[in-house]
Amino acid sequence: MKSFVPLLLAGLLSAAVSVQAQEPWPNKPVLVINPWASGGPAEAIIRPIAEKLSQRLGQQFVVESRGGANGTIGAAAVARARPDGYTLLFSHVGPIAISPVLPQKPPYDPIKDFAPITQIASGPTVLVVRPDFPAKTLVEYLDYAKKNPGKVSYGSVGPGSTTHLAGATIAHMIGTEMIHIPYKGSAPINNDLLGGNISSAFVNVAGVMSLIQGGQLRPLAVSTTSRAALLPNVPAVSETLPGFEVNSWYGLMAPAGTPPAIVNKLHQEIVQILKLPDIAARMKDNGLDPEGTTPEQYAAKIRGDLVRWANSVKAAGIKE
Repeated sequence: MKSFVPLLLAGLLSAAVSVQAQEPWPNKPVLVINPWASGGPAEAIIRPIAEKLSQRLGQQFVVESRGGANGTIGAAAVARARPDGYTLLFSHVGPIAISPVLPQKPPYDPIKDFAPITQIASGPTVLVVRPDFPAKTLVEYLDYAKKNPGKVSYGSVGPGSTTHLAGATIAHMIGTEMIHIPYKGSAPINNDLLGGNISSAFVNVAGVMSLIQGGQLRPLAVSTTSRAALLPNVPAVSETLPGFEVNSWYGLMAPAGTPPAIVNKLHQEIVQILKLPDIAARMKDNGLDPEGTTPEQYAAKIRGDLVRWANSVKAAGIKE
């Protein structure tokens, strides 16, 4: 009789676990980790999407900001989480495709430790100059930079950032020297552009639209392979320099091993959410273009970006 009781308890426990495993997902709140600081632009993008997921799936999708180390702290937390669909990453090109190819690598593998769900949006930047800069088009800008090595400067939000690597990649592709000026944010870049302290910069489209519309800055080209919705008449750099792409994308990922059924369900829901008028308008206001790619397409995008950014890091001469 004594030996029967433990066996009975074990059987009941096993049955309970089995029933729980068969319960439809989600049956409890889902944590979405935003790897950037609270109150920043990334949080403003993911929170409305999380609210829509909560409404559509009947469980709370809770956004928690865990900023630090260029997004790698939050990404590492998701890489270590249980692959049960209850911890997700609001992913970004920085911690997923740039940090892994920098000399100081993060404590995770962007391919082996995550399950891509979907690329939510593309984030183009725009190359801008002052109206008095001696180049009115991208072709003229490139020609001027080649004829005046070391005289064209470009600002960035910091070493190893997309805005830094964009300028370094252009200089490398046209075989000239351009001067990198790092800042701690986009506001001082705009101030120094307007003040004539730097020649040019790749900056967030939405962040400079008022300056472009007011004629204080001239847009020369956008960094994504297709033109930006907010600047349809401004060409992409790749139209002149084939192969150039700087896409500050956002996406959704889960820990590796997350059941494919959960990954596919999330992908399908995000695709529908991105079509909603209020979400589409918010994307446009933030200078983003909605995507909704499949998990396979997103995985291919990440693999391609890892190669592209590794080449950019090498071109920029980043060694630490």
